[in-house]
Amino acid sequence: MIRIKARAPTARGVVLPTLWGALAVAYKFGCPLATQERLGARIAASVVFFGVGIGLLVHVRRALLRELRLARRAARVAQGVVLRPPPPRLDGLGVAAAQLSADRGASVGGDLYEAVATEHGVRVVMGDVRGHGLDALGTVAAVLGSFREAAHDEARLDGVLRRLERALARHLRERARAEHPSTGGTADLDHPVAEEFVTVLLLEIGRDGALGVLNCGHPWPYRLTGTAVEPLTRAEPLPPLGPFPLPADLAPHRCEPLRPAESLVLFTDGAEDARDARGRFFALPDALRTAVRDQPASPQRVLRTVFTALLRHTGGTPTDDVALLVLRNERGPAPRAREPARPATTTHG
Repeated sequence: MIRIKARAPTARGVVLPTLWGALAVAYKFGCPLATQERLGARIAASVVFFGVGIGLLVHVRRALLRELRLARRAARVAQGVVLRPPPPRLDGLGVAAAQLSADRGASVGGDLYEAVATEHGVRVVMGDVRGHGLDALGTVAAVLGSFREAAHDEARLDGVLRRLERALARHLRERARAEHPSTGGTADLDHPVAEEFVTVLLLEIGRDGALGVLNCGHPWPYRLTGTAVEPLTRAEPLPPLGPFPLPADLAPHRCEPLRPAESLVLFTDGAEDARDARGRFFALPDALRTAVRDQPASPQRVLRTVFTALLRHTGGTPTDDVALLVLRNERGPAPRAREPARPATTTHG
């Protein structure tokens, strides 16, 4: 659980209210006008006390705004530590990722993503925690922390997913114990912790472009081939992590390999669920087609095009967190060896 501790009152924060109060008391008991019953004296007293009240309100407002700025700064730092930006290139893959939070107050969201290069291939996670804001950030930290270890330790992708499931269950037990110690860590079915879930998409990309994927309730990525935009697969995903246990027989779904110059676009459901003022959903495939209209389309170009179109569609105020991660196979075929130049031949007549 992430907590933001308020600062102790500063000397200025204590002295100013004391001075305002002392001014009001000094006027009440030390000024002759305060004891007179004439109309002018009453008006003067009202003006003095009104000024004192306004001064106190302004001071309190400034103190609250200062604390709010500190809370937002702490939230941004916390999310920057948990949700680290991926490197622009990872084992021959071009990578770009960005996140847009619907919680303007804290500037944090419940989306998660990570890409790491391992001896088993490049492994990627994209997920979406129920809700957004600081409450969801603790769950994001638990899932990402588990993935960053399991991605290197587990030889099979299903082993990574089971590690994420255990980490989420442990986090929810600890959260329930902290919020309701009397339950002993077992959340009541009516408690919000019992309704917590996370959609998770796991990808494994081999050196030859081989693709393995496990999906727990998350939208399928889009594959970009030239100017074509198609879903990676239309298979039925598993339920989200949290409410239901994973099946005993768990095997990654095998997709067509990611060929050179092809890209994958992973996203959270906030992208396709975003609505405009007339209630129309955002057409993510159309935005992707616009991004790849001019080749080559770098991962950064895809991100810029999609987020620009999304903000224009929602009027700059999305109602849900949105995260996008783009992977482009930039390995390419092995260059052909140059043939040695042949000596020129001369024909004699």
